[in-house]
Amino acid sequence: MSDGYFDEQVYTAVDFGAEAWENGEYVDCTFKNCNMSGLDLSGDTFATTEFIGCDLSMSKLAHTSFKEVHFKDCKLMGLHFDDCNPFLLDFVFEGCVLDFSSFFRLNIKKTRFENCKMEKVDFTQTDLTQSLFKECNLSQAVFDRSGLEKCDFRTAYGYALDPDINAIKGAKFSKEGAIGLLSKYKIDIS
Repeated sequence: MSDGYFDEQVYTAVDFGAEAWENGEYVDCTFKNCNMSGLDLSGDTFATTEFIGCDLSMSKLAHTSFKEVHFKDCKLMGLHFDDCNPFLLDFVFEGCVLDFSSFFRLNIKKTRFENCKMEKVDFTQTDLTQSLFKECNLSQAVFDRSGLEKCDFRTAYGYALDPDINAIKGAKFSKEGAIGLLSKYKIDIS
């Protein structure tokens, strides 16, 4: 397939497992209720693009560019965002399922995660400074040497992170959520 340029296109309810995916650059495009699971999106560029109700689970993202991309109500399981092109990487996640995805070593400051299910997500050595985790399920998410300064975890739940190995200066936690900061001590808080 040849790489193409697609501008202001709207794709609705397309099953790209059945129809051929065209690699290329997608600018100001919208994907609604599309099945893109398992696709090889390597080298593709998505700029100011929206994905609404799409399934991109297990897609390959080697050198994929996401620039000002909004994912809403999408299934994004098992994605290796750490394989993406880090240049101008910028996205928002709203109402998405990101279980088993990886953001290893990415610089994704000020990223907004709202009402997302993020079980077993890997944030090892990720710079999330000033990011928002609004009403997110972070059960078994891995925070290891992560930059979490000024992050907002006040409505997030299920997380456990070690303040000794993660930078949390200025981060916001609820009283209930602060228990996740003490989980390494195996103490009973009633």
